[in-house]
Amino acid sequence: MSKIVSIEPLHARVGIRNQLLVKVTTDDGLFGWGESGLSSREGAVSATIAHFAEFLIGKDSNQIGRIWQESYRSQYFEGGRVFTAAISAIDIALYDLLGKRLGVPVYQLLGGKQRDEIPTFPSCQAPTIDELLAKARVLVDAGWDCLRIYTGDFQGDGVFDPRQNLNRAAKELIALREAFGPDLCLGIDLHHRLSIAETADFCNRLPPGTLDFLEEPIRCQTPQAYRTLRSMTNIPFAVGEEFSSKWEAAPYIEEGLTQYMRMDICNIGGFTEAMKVAGWCEQHYIDLMPHNPLGPVCTAATVHMAAAVPNFSWVETRQGPTESLGFHDPELFPVQIDLEGITYKVPDGPGLGVEVDEDKIRATQPEHVEPPHLMRPDGSVTNW
Repeated sequence: MSKIVSIEPLHARVGIRNQLLVKVTTDDGLFGWGESGLSSREGAVSATIAHFAEFLIGKDSNQIGRIWQESYRSQYFEGGRVFTAAISAIDIALYDLLGKRLGVPVYQLLGGKQRDEIPTFPSCQAPTIDELLAKARVLVDAGWDCLRIYTGDFQGDGVFDPRQNLNRAAKELIALREAFGPDLCLGIDLHHRLSIAETADFCNRLPPGTLDFLEEPIRCQTPQAYRTLRSMTNIPFAVGEEFSSKWEAAPYIEEGLTQYMRMDICNIGGFTEAMKVAGWCEQHYIDLMPHNPLGPVCTAATVHMAAAVPNFSWVETRQGPTESLGFHDPELFPVQIDLEGITYKVPDGPGLGVEVDEDKIRATQPEHVEPPHLMRPDGSVTNW
């Protein structure tokens, strides 16, 4: 038995965002790292982690599944994104810790690896179609066979006009398809900004074969909305980054409401919950396409999960040459799983394979981060 002696959230500034890491230490001096995925609301998650620490200190760190259950069920109002983001970070840290103790990579704790490298897709956006095509050319020439674009501006507050943005996005996708032909897999992240009607209208503007996946067009809280939308287009959906449990994922898997599972291991509940969802998806022939927008700990956890499942497509990477975000700063994370070409190589070292320079992490100054507060042209509030 290796008792937990501390669970410490570390709120740090990494690149253009904050990251919330968790360090779990046991009485034999070993420690593991986890990361929370609830970006821009790290304070709420950090407070929850501190609350969980009050009853988890002294527990056997090897009883990872039991710790998950106790953390999830130990309050009357169970579940929710803040709770599961905190549970995710602790769960990932416990797996890192156990892998180090046993001297094996985390994927070995999940049944062993099923692939040696993890395919990725990068993202790009630009103010003009010509600039977007130039960025896409950089990615294709580097070897990527799948890429994603966005709709709308992700920088600063402003007005989001769905029709104007969707008109532009449709033109961009048509131009990309004409430029690169049928071999390139093309996706678009709609960032759950739309209504059913707006999404259907957008799909109708695209010639058949233009788009390979449609990511998060509407929010996930109402599966009935996706049932309706699924009946209105045959473009595959990529949904799941908002899910905070297997229960949220259930109707999307059972009813075929998503064709790619976009779950985020730092939000859904860590390895313990993610592997259950992955197995459920396998039964329904749904490949994972994990959300991976954070730092090296999130990336490492995602890589180990991706290595251990049979049903996998691509993982999102924010380290492509058309983005410069600083989330994987080597000064702060001197050992991490690097992007090698267009793939992440699956590591063989113990644990996650990430080392953190604690002194430098602690010396960073987290800043208040607030996502853009977007409006429709009439002045009403809409989703970022």
